[in-house]
Amino acid sequence: MKLIIQIPCYNEAGTLAIALAALPRHVEGFEIVEWLIIDDGSTDDTVKIARGCGVDHIVSFTRNQGLAKGFMAGIKRALAEGADVIINTDADNQYNAADIPALVAPIIGGKADYVIGERPISAIEHFSPVKKVLQKIGSWVVRVASKTDIPDAPSGFRAMSRECAMRLNVFNEYTYTLETIIQAGQKGMAITSVPVGVNEDLRPSRLVKSIPSYIKKSIITIIRIFVVYKPFRFFMTIGAILFALGFSIGLRFLYYYFTGNGEGYVQSLILAGLLMGMGFQTGLIAFIADLLSVNRKLLEEVRLMQNNTASKL
Repeated sequence: MKLIIQIPCYNEAGTLAIALAALPRHVEGFEIVEWLIIDDGSTDDTVKIARGCGVDHIVSFTRNQGLAKGFMAGIKRALAEGADVIINTDADNQYNAADIPALVAPIIGGKADYVIGERPISAIEHFSPVKKVLQKIGSWVVRVASKTDIPDAPSGFRAMSRECAMRLNVFNEYTYTLETIIQAGQKGMAITSVPVGVNEDLRPSRLVKSIPSYIKKSIITIIRIFVVYKPFRFFMTIGAILFALGFSIGLRFLYYYFTGNGEGYVQSLILAGLLMGMGFQTGLIAFIADLLSVNRKLLEEVRLMQNNTASKL
C-alpha cells in the first residue's frame, strides 16, 4: 500500500518547510509514504525548499492556475505514481499532521472512500465571525446537495481512496472543497469525517483576500453547485416561483374582472401572462438541464473506465 501526501503550493517558501517537517514518513497500514507538491506558478523558492526537504514528486505550472486546478493536477500525478490512498493538506501547516493516521483509518478499514478532517471551527480564533458563518452555510449547502452529513465541508485536510480519486472531476475554478464532496455523495461513495486539530496561523488565507470578495465568491460557488449538481431542483424552483406569482396576479385580475372593475387592471393581466410564461419556460429549462446532467454523469463513467484501463496497462 502506498500513501501519497499532496500539498498545493503558491509562493509558500515561508511556511512549506514547517509543514513538511511535520509530515510523517511512516504511517501504519502503508509500506510506502511519499510527498508531492503542486507548484502553482510560484515565483519564490518554494520548489527549492521542497527539494531540500526531500519531496518525492513535484508538479509545476508555469503560471498560477488556482487551487482547484492544482488539486486535480496533484490527484492525477499521485494516481500515476501508484497511490492507493491520497491525502491533501495545506502548505501553511494549518492542519495537525499528527491526525493523519486517524484521517486514513476509515479508508484502511474499508469503511469510507473519502474522509474529511473536521476542524473545531467555533474555537479557531483567527477565523472572523463572517468566515465562520459562511463556513457553516457552505457545509449546509453541501449536505443538502450531496445527501451526506459532513460538518466541515470547506476543510482542505482530506483523504481519499484510489477509486474515489479516479472518479473526482472539479469544474469550479475557485476551490475544490465543496464540489468534490457533492460528487462523492452523488456517486454513492462512502464519505465520513473525523475530528482533527489545527495549528497556529502562520499566514493570512490565500482564499480570503477580503471579506467582501470571500462572500461574493462563496455565494457564486454555492449557486454554481446547485446549477451543476441539482439543475432540476434549481431551475424548477425558480420556474415554480415565477409561475405562482403570475398565477396569483392573474387571480387578482379575475377577481376585479368579475366584480366589474377589470378594465383598470389590464396591466395585472399582462404581468400575470409574462410571469406565467417565464415560469413555464424556466420549467422546460429544468428538464433540459437535467438531461445535460445525466449526459455529464455518463461521460464521467466513460472517463473512469478509461482510467481503470490505463492503470492496468
